[in-house]
Amino acid sequence: MGLTAGSSSWPSCISPACIFLVVFLVLSNMPCEAKLSPTFYDHTCPRALNTIRTAVRTAVSRERRMAASLIRLHFHDCFVQGCDASILLDDSSSIHSEKNAPNNLNSVRGYEVIDNIKSKVESICPGVVSCADIVAVAARDASVAVSGPTWTVKLGRRDSITSGLSQAATNLPSFRDSLDKLVSLFGSKGLSARDMVALSGSHTIGQARCVTFRDRIYDNGTDIDTGFASTRRRHCPADNGNGDANLAPLEKGLLQSDQVLLSGGSTDSIVNEYSKSQKTFRSDFASAMVKMGDIEPLTGSAGVIRKFCNVIN
Repeated sequence: MGLTAGSSSWPSCISPACIFLVVFLVLSNMPCEAKLSPTFYDHTCPRALNTIRTAVRTAVSRERRMAASLIRLHFHDCFVQGCDASILLDDSSSIHSEKNAPNNLNSVRGYEVIDNIKSKVESICPGVVSCADIVAVAARDASVAVSGPTWTVKLGRRDSITSGLSQAATNLPSFRDSLDKLVSLFGSKGLSARDMVALSGSHTIGQARCVTFRDRIYDNGTDIDTGFASTRRRHCPADNGNGDANLAPLEKGLLQSDQVLLSGGSTDSIVNEYSKSQKTFRSDFASAMVKMGDIEPLTGSAGVIRKFCNVIN
């Protein structure tokens, strides 16, 4: 039955075929949200993961510190407008690069490693593998390269065409942050306090610049061993601007933001648990990295696949 002029009712249709048609039309017009999957490139670029793994191993064998740098690069990417490789974009007429954010400038490293990997992947599968996925996989492979935890990386992210420089100042943690601020910041990204403590554990394979711990080793606080502080002062002068880039291993709560995790607060029990069980830490770290990789990815038709990770093309 058809609708006549002035009619206020829909035509009746109760047959199974008609019901199926209605359901099909409704579903086909609903937005489709693509999901990340570990097998995303199995058919479109089956050699991608081996290519990334080999390049990361080479980079870490040349400089062991690069392992921590690649993990941190992934972290700093995901915490600013999601895991979209926006951190890799250089300044241009339309882009204000996240590389210039206070928490990134002269601090975040590994850009050239990602650019090199992208070049290798493009040579075998042009226009297929995103920079965002390369960053995510490189972080996992970097951990494995230094005998750290491993995890299954879900794939299918696409690259942004925008930068989040203005967000970086508020969305990235600082070495001066309090425990409450850290818990709140990680919580805003869907990560628990336990995830935050586990992810902070990756600091143990990295190094910190003098400028990030100078105040801590010279303020004669009660939460730092005096002998440890004295040792660190040898290569970190008290004057700002003098030796700012000098490096020290991230150990014994060198950063204030690490020490607050074991200062009588809500995360003490987690830190103590990890100190007693490396198995628990490794498992939780892997789970937290997977959760972090799920932060606001661009999928489906959103974003692009950049040919060069540092520019929009």
